[in-house]
Amino acid sequence: MAIRKREDLVFANAAGIDVGASSHWVAVPTHSTDVPVREVGTMTDDLHALADWLLECGVDVVALESTGVYWIPVYEVLEQRGLAVWLVDARQVKYVPGRKSDVQDCQWLQRLMSYGLLRAAFRPGSDVRVIRAVARQREVLLTQQASWVQRMQKALVQMNIQLTEVITDVMGQTGQAIIRDIVAGERDAGVLARHRHRRVKASEQEIVRALTGNWREEHLFVLKQALAMYDDIAGHLAECDTKLGELLTERSEAIVDIGKTPRAGSKARAQYDARQQLANWAGADLTRINGLGLDSVMKILSEIGADLSRFANVKHFCSWLGLCPATKISGGKVISARTKRSANRVRQALKMSAMSLSHSDSALGAFYRRLCSRMDKPKANTATAHKLARLVYFMLTRGEAFVDEGQRRYEELQRERSIAALKRRAAAMGFQLNPVGMAT
Repeated sequence: MAIRKREDLVFANAAGIDVGASSHWVAVPTHSTDVPVREVGTMTDDLHALADWLLECGVDVVALESTGVYWIPVYEVLEQRGLAVWLVDARQVKYVPGRKSDVQDCQWLQRLMSYGLLRAAFRPGSDVRVIRAVARQREVLLTQQASWVQRMQKALVQMNIQLTEVITDVMGQTGQAIIRDIVAGERDAGVLARHRHRRVKASEQEIVRALTGNWREEHLFVLKQALAMYDDIAGHLAECDTKLGELLTERSEAIVDIGKTPRAGSKARAQYDARQQLANWAGADLTRINGLGLDSVMKILSEIGADLSRFANVKHFCSWLGLCPATKISGGKVISARTKRSANRVRQALKMSAMSLSHSDSALGAFYRRLCSRMDKPKANTATAHKLARLVYFMLTRGEAFVDEGQRRYEELQRERSIAALKRRAAAMGFQLNPVGMAT
């Protein structure tokens, strides 16, 4: 690497930090201090002392390697002290030769940062990170709650209580009533079957047969504890929902019209209120996009927020999501055009939403099915998720309202485009296309 003059550096006062579990190694420019490399501890006092030292050295930007979760306290403390912190992907410096120790790691980070060879990862603002933490906690609780439902089902099956054969949702109104009655001590299948809701397709006699089992004390004990854990997690979920509602209310800037208020039903009213809060925060109702439900919109907004100004354009946004094809070209030959692997939560939410469009009679549903007829479903799913990402970007940045033109209108447009393409090909070959029955 050629040696550059100080005035030619992009960031002349950059620092690099190699993050560790028990200590951090920090490198600053050699012209700022006599000892440019220092090891600091991980305690809060050590981090504030680190910020003081960086400010004394005249550092204005810090490159921080993302290592586990150990970088988060360092990032937040330095950010609070007024330093510009760049979170750097470790893969960008992974294959640089000659790095054999923590000291050389932080020096390489500092040097590459000063040359402007590193890119900062996207990290939402502090107000978004608060909502994101609560939303992720809620997601963890839902996963744990689902695991306890599976344990209840296992305990029932072990007693040959075939409840899943007669009702769809074990934790629905009928299923919960039956399980709670069993835990309370009821063993008569006829009495338990009286909890059958009128919408359950199975008859009461079929439910009686399914609830006639081999009652075992050890399985009943497991069922009781699993139900208690389910109820305990439900209480924590309610706390998360309340906290999310408070945070979203604080960030509501304008009232967005999302339609009429539902007439009755506590669940429908709660979903309407959550949808209204998300729309007020984002400035647009993303649930109007076909395939994007309330949970998907919550995950998208809690991960990236409503301000997408950090992305230069929609192409950068889709590239960050990992929904754009790769550009590996050598000698004019395309080596690979696959999308990169990514654990991006927004990407996962968009791909799940794209899968739900398979039976939709909307224009997006017709688009997804047309792609499935041309390519395999994973590729069609990624392409549809890319289209959803573009719609989300435009609604958040431009405030554009989404209007579904419907499957019929989409198919008409595709037919017109196909006819126009055939006419162009025919004209290029010296022919003219005319509809059947038209005089030539």
